[in-house]
Amino acid sequence: MDSRLVQPNRNYTSLLCYQKALVIYDMTYHFCERFLDKRDRTYDQMLQAARSGKQNIIEGCAASSTSAKTEIKLLNVAKASLHELLEDYEDYLKTRNHRQWEEGSAELEAMRELGKQHNDTDFFMGLAETRPPETIANMCIVLIKQADYLLYKQLQRLSDHFVK
Repeated sequence: MDSRLVQPNRNYTSLLCYQKALVIYDMTYHFCERFLDKRDRTYDQMLQAARSGKQNIIEGCAASSTSAKTEIKLLNVAKASLHELLEDYEDYLKTRNHRQWEEGSAELEAMRELGKQHNDTDFFMGLAETRPPETIANMCIVLIKQADYLLYKQLQRLSDHFVK
């Protein structure tokens, strides 16, 4: 075990949870710009939640050099922000009578696979450019759930390490 008081910062760009959060932010920005009225409070809320998910991972990694407790707290904030965004996407689908992809549906399974194979914005933005809002919302829901799982696993590792 490394006994240095100040540890090197974690490289957030190599974390899958950060890469996924970046894709989610970029897709949410695209979604909001294209399908929501800028005067709508949901526009700002969704962008802020997506940004907070991404930025708190960065802040947590920056804090990792001096405080594991702060890192854990900020990653939990990222997780909570993504949950808020998830609810916004689900509300968007519900209030407009769009279908949310059901467990076991072909669309959901295909998107899960894409989410497992890709973590780059260019790939997903290429798909989003030609899709209707309900498809993009469903894509983001899948990506948010994947990011949530990755953050959960990261928090488990950090908590175990912190306890030791």
